[in-house]
Amino acid sequence: MNFPSLRRVAVVSGLALATTIPAAAQTLVLNDANATTLRGGSYAATNYGSQGVLETRASSDPSYLRRALFKFDTNNTIAQGTPIKSAILTVTVASGSNGETRQISAYQERSSYDEYSATWTYRSGSTTWGTSGGDLGARYATATVTGTGGTKVSFDVTALVNAIVRGDFGTSRYTRILLIDEGPSDRLSYKQYYSDEASDASTRPTLTVVMGTSSTTSSGTTSTPTTTTSGGTTTTSGVKLRVLQWNTHHGGYGTDGVYSPDRLATWAAKFQPDIVMFNEIEKYTSWGNQDQPEVYKNLLQQKTGRTWYYVFAQEFGQWSSNGKGNLILSTYPLTWTGRYELVHNYDRSIAAAMVTVNGRNITLISTHLDPYDQTLRLTQATEVTGWAGSEPENRIITGDMNAWPDQTSIAQYDKYYYDSWAVAAAKGTAVAFSGNNGETKSGRIDYIFSSKSSSSLSVSSSQVYDTRDANGVMPSDHRPVLTTFIVK
Repeated sequence: MNFPSLRRVAVVSGLALATTIPAAAQTLVLNDANATTLRGGSYAATNYGSQGVLETRASSDPSYLRRALFKFDTNNTIAQGTPIKSAILTVTVASGSNGETRQISAYQERSSYDEYSATWTYRSGSTTWGTSGGDLGARYATATVTGTGGTKVSFDVTALVNAIVRGDFGTSRYTRILLIDEGPSDRLSYKQYYSDEASDASTRPTLTVVMGTSSTTSSGTTSTPTTTTSGGTTTTSGVKLRVLQWNTHHGGYGTDGVYSPDRLATWAAKFQPDIVMFNEIEKYTSWGNQDQPEVYKNLLQQKTGRTWYYVFAQEFGQWSSNGKGNLILSTYPLTWTGRYELVHNYDRSIAAAMVTVNGRNITLISTHLDPYDQTLRLTQATEVTGWAGSEPENRIITGDMNAWPDQTSIAQYDKYYYDSWAVAAAKGTAVAFSGNNGETKSGRIDYIFSSKSSSSLSVSSSQVYDTRDANGVMPSDHRPVLTTFIVK
């Protein structure tokens, strides 16, 4: 909703503004980026804070690695808790870039630093980074960068700035961002961007923040408009988020042995999910010989009329390769994605993504544990919860855990997460069908967990669906389970 009569634009350089943000929608342009390049190898102790350009490059040789680092003052210019409608980091490609097109990722930089002393090794003076090259948080955005000088490149970091302004990361509310080329090593990956030291002010990096959601009515009273977010239903208590977990049995092989992604996707669409977490999705294997992540994205778009986004994590950690893995599909744009190969692997991986629902970050994690060895499952569950613990709140973990609720691997999840089916059952809102008490296969082995540390997620209901047709055939050997959360 726009409020043209109340909208203002403020351009902030350095700490010139430290004002209380009015309730009406307002655009704030921060152009003091405190930017520098971090370069590895033999340049790891060199500071580039006074240079007119920033650099990124992917290389297997540490001396050629470059990352671009930014810090914007959202601490003194935006009052804590101010609603953020959008936040866009914009950089301008400098003429010294090569012509290759690259995908660049925008990560949160978790640690403070000094622009004129930060290097690959040190963040300030003699204080080192926790990890050389910067202390990375989550990935919040990606953008395609060409070699054409003067091109403007935008990174949508709304979710990050929202979390920072709310105070999710502590008392310091500065927005720190690290641009990284995560692509393959290539000397042609070199990119330059104008820094805040550039002589032409129009080419300097900016963070454009639009904030404020309330408006003044004709009667003089203040009202807060309801914003409809993609996929979610707004209620007086929050926004509903419907999360579906389903092991697809190699991407859609039914109990009749027939391969039909269309049949499984038709069922999934009937449940009206906002998020879909699939296990056993195949990419160009003998199981269907299709790019199933793309197949399911397209099928869901056809059957729901909604745009879907996804991340796929191949089981052996070979992220660009064919094979089986875990798939997250979302009607909300993915503000960042992650993949992790379990050390105690046996073809096990994690797919992860973040979405923003009702102004809250939701970290989605999908995995699939070993079906045979209970001791190994506990080891894997411990690794999954340990890895997930470093990811931002609010967290939802789903997957085929291949264990009943009384097994030790599930007890490991129970330390940190609520079992949403059990929560719904205690509330009287867990629904199944005649003869079923929540079993997703031979027992209740598919789970949707939510973090006990989350202040924004609550379980409304949970349901296991009967997908048998008139002949008793199911589209997978697992039954789907869906939990409806309220995001406040």
